[in-house]
Amino acid sequence: QVQLVESGGGLVQPGGSLRLSCAASRNIFSINDIGWYRQPPGKQRELVAVITSGGSTKYGDSVKGRFTISRVNAKNTVYLQMNSLKPEDTGVYFCNAEMGPRGYWGQGTQVTVSS
Repeated sequence: QVQLVESGGGLVQPGGSLRLSCAASRNIFSINDIGWYRQPPGKQRELVAVITSGGSTKYGDSVKGRFTISRVNAKNTVYLQMNSLKPEDTGVYFCNAEMGPRGYWGQGTQVTVSS
């Protein structure tokens, strides 16, 4: 199993940037899929970005070209660089790790994009 702790959320103006971090309690080298999901207010949780152990990435359509996911195995950390933020990017951002039949979630970090 693994514990995930997100950080880096906050309030930012439209067009601004934030970098989220997801710190894992164990070595992530063997974790295949690890990524970010978000839950906008009043909506369902949705995919933001996922990265595999081999470095392949997948992004939600609404964030392509603006967000970049990366993983640093030596630091047991996954990052989400978010640029050109829009008000519709507002929500709670969760880190997720898929390990076999189980998925693990962090507690989430709030991102608010507003002027």
